[in-house]
Amino acid sequence: MSTESTQPEEKGFFEKIKETIEEFWEGTKDTAEDLKESAEEKFDDIKESVTAKKATASKKATAAKTAVAKKATAAKAAVSKKVSETTASAKKETAEVKAKAADKAKAVTATAKATATEIKAKADDKAKTITAKAKETVADAKKTATATKAEATDKAKAVTSPAKAGAASVKKAATTTRKKAAAKA
Repeated sequence: MSTESTQPEEKGFFEKIKETIEEFWEGTKDTAEDLKESAEEKFDDIKESVTAKKATASKKATAAKTAVAKKATAAKAAVSKKVSETTASAKKETAEVKAKAADKAKAVTATAKATATEIKAKADDKAKTITAKAKETVADAKKTATATKAEATDKAKAVTSPAKAGAASVKKAATTTRKKAAAKA
């Protein structure tokens, strides 16, 4: 039995699905990192502008600092929210792709099993038909051989019986002739 794989060497369905999911996941992670970097830059920009205003007026600086802190907190919250939404969306889509892949795999497996069962049934029927024909042929051959043997036996008996009778009559005649010859002598 061959140990070589009969499957093609190209990527299978599940490998392609896996790569698609990985690419999508990496894209989502990249987007989240970009948003985070953007928020950090904005935060740094706001900090710098607050520092510049702080030098001009300390009262305004306190108010600006509070506003910047609120804006920074809001920006951080927005970034966090966006990252959470993106991650949740990615997880949801990944789960959907995995579910679709699993359903497709089940369908392909069921089809393959059905086909294999059908082929096996056909093979079994063919084997039974061939076996029945072989048995029938053997039975016919046995019948023919038995009939031929019986015919040969009958012919042998038919030839043997007259031959024995003929041999017995020749023996009897020979015995009679000997007796006559012995009586004359």
